[in-house]
Amino acid sequence: MKINCPCCGPRSSGEFSYEGDALRTRPADDNQDRENWASYVYGRENPRGWHREYWQHTGGCRSILEVERNTVTHEIRSVRLVGPWADQQGKGETA
Repeated sequence: MKINCPCCGPRSSGEFSYEGDALRTRPADDNQDRENWASYVYGRENPRGWHREYWQHTGGCRSILEVERNTVTHEIRSVRLVGPWADQQGKGETA
């Protein structure tokens, strides 16, 4: 699988680390509800088809990406920078 990093261009997925589901909302840092945090950290679904995920380019520019990927075929429909990297790069999107 190749991921087209907006900063570095197309790279092997081996340069990236999966960082989690991009559709989940992280609880607030001051949230003390253990069940809420346990659900966020350990509760995982295994969707079939198109899904948005966070990946970090650990073997390259270290940016965080939101990747829309088909979990069955591994086809990638879109990649975009998120977080402070998006602000620096103009929030560009590539496929």
